[in-house]
Amino acid sequence: MTRTRHPYEGLMVLALIASACGGAPTSDATEESAMSEATRGAESSGNSAFLVDPLWPMALPNDWMFGNVVGVAVDSQDNVWVAHRPRSQNGSEGTPVVLAFDQDGNVVKSWGSKDSIPEWGTQEHGLYIDYRDNVWVGFGGGLPYDINTRATTDNAHFLKLSPDGELLLSVGEFGMGTEGSNSTTYLGQPTDVYVDPETNEAFIADGYTNRRIIVVDADTGEYKRHWGAYGNQPDDVRSQTMAFRRTADGPQPQQFNTPHCLAGADDGLLYVCDRGNQRIQIFQRDGTFVSDAFLKTADDDGPGPAPQDMDFSRDPEQRQLFVIGGGKVFAIDRETMEVTVVFGRRGRQAGQFLSAHSGTLDSQGNLYVTETLDGSRIQKFVRQ
Repeated sequence: MTRTRHPYEGLMVLALIASACGGAPTSDATEESAMSEATRGAESSGNSAFLVDPLWPMALPNDWMFGNVVGVAVDSQDNVWVAHRPRSQNGSEGTPVVLAFDQDGNVVKSWGSKDSIPEWGTQEHGLYIDYRDNVWVGFGGGLPYDINTRATTDNAHFLKLSPDGELLLSVGEFGMGTEGSNSTTYLGQPTDVYVDPETNEAFIADGYTNRRIIVVDADTGEYKRHWGAYGNQPDDVRSQTMAFRRTADGPQPQQFNTPHCLAGADDGLLYVCDRGNQRIQIFQRDGTFVSDAFLKTADDDGPGPAPQDMDFSRDPEQRQLFVIGGGKVFAIDRETMEVTVVFGRRGRQAGQFLSAHSGTLDSQGNLYVTETLDGSRIQKFVRQ
């Protein structure tokens, strides 16, 4: 299908706004000058400006529609892959779980269901493309969420699949999600995965029931090691909760509370979203704790928003960490771990977010943000 550009597409909304710039312009007369000012501010601080593309992706074929979009990743050809929950929205039940889009927003691959893959779970969560272009789909979380029901805890595994949806590996097992954070065999509602191209180890954030990072061989699933917050042994005595726990000035919790995402940098550092504790924890690949980081701006006297997902800028040094959290996108300088740029506001219009959940960047530095719950979509922010 050939994509047709709308005549107003060149007037896409400027989305990257330095925190000092305040809210969005309220009139057409000031829009151009505000956009230029925000762009200059972003460029002067070493950041890139983004424009939201309101026509990406193209309309889905076959009357398909998104349910809650709970994962996004980009492969080596810059195809954009998403996973969504077809059972979460009326009308999306017939849409394949996994969809891949080319750069123009056309669907180029689609697959994923229990009909074709018996190991498939009932609550998808997280999608990742490894260095060999294999597709990893996780199962955990979901609504209605009740940790005391098997409908929630049965989703306890990650599947590794080929780009055509052929099952290559299952880590964990559906129905075995309550064995605890120190199990060397089973997972507990995992949330995200990263595969190290040097060691071929898969690092899994595990997750909603468990509270740890577990490392396995990415080809065999063989257990390697695991750790909890601060690199210590995880302790399940106190149950995790969807509620946020950390206070602005109180002591730091010593256990993870819903480790929701992770990302591995080229310099060997591993960044973990400790969502329920509203912080990022940074580790070496062996589990050695390095430091905490927070999504706090200068005017935030609270604990900061909860990080949902993250990815690195595409410059060789990966100088920036882009984090989805609190319905906004944060750009963090990796050297100082200070927030340099924030953009996003609540809303249904292009460039706004209702339930921002996952994010990634392609090789050109374009940013993709998915939404779950009432949002149920993906948006593309084009790097300028």
